[in-house]
Order: sequence, then structure tokens, then C-alpha cells
Amino acid sequence: MPLVEHVVRTGSWWDITDEAAHRIAELLDAHPRETAALVRHWSTDDDMWMRRLAIIAQLGRRGRTDAGLLEEAIGHNLADPEFFIRKAIGWALRDYARTDPERVRAYCRAQPLSPLSRREALRRLKTEAAEAG
Repeated sequence: MPLVEHVVRTGSWWDITDEAAHRIAELLDAHPRETAALVRHWSTDDDMWMRRLAIIAQLGRRGRTDAGLLEEAIGHNLADPEFFIRKAIGWALRDYARTDPERVRAYCRAQPLSPLSRREALRRLKTEAAEAG
């Protein structure tokens, strides 16, 4: 964990952070309680890249996603105007929508998401609805 944090803090860019998120997802499976505590801590970090890491830490976990942890990480960052945070919020929600589309729709209705985050979160859901209609 210290190595992942060091790499993200010193790399300070999306490609490094996004790759590190895969390691965090693996650690959430192996050590859920300890890793979730770190993700919660990172979701309020002063470093934008650590907050992005917390938001996208569960990408690809599908049915193993801790929805409460995801919503908490996002919630701490809803007001952040930074593009990379807003994009991460939408991406994380879009990924979780594959598992629980109704929860994501409800979350998007209830939360003050930025237009970018909302568009990204609902992008596939709108496409699916258009194809079905």
C-alpha cells in the first residue's frame, strides 16, 4: 500500500493513478476492511490524485463493489470542480451501473453531480434505453 500511494503522489497524472486503481481493487478483495479504511481516508486527501484513486478504486469489481464505500468516496468530492475528479466520478458510476443500474440512476437523481459526471454516469444507460425503445 505505501508503494501504491508513493507512485500516485509522485506520478501525479491520470495514467499512473488509473493503473494503480487496479491494485487497490485487488486489495479490496484480499483485505476489505483495511483497504476500505484507506480508501475512505484518501477520498478526503489534499492530493487530487489520491482522491481520484479513492473514487475509481473499485472499477471492475462488479458484484463485489462496496456501494456504500463508492458513494462515500464520490460524496466527498461532488463539489470539486477539477476535470479529473468529475470524470472519475462519472466513470466509477458508469462502471457500477453494469451491476446495479437502478441504484446509479437513483444516485444521479438525488445528488448534485456536475454535468460531466452525470453524462458519464448515465451514458450507457441512456444508450440501452434508446436501443430498447
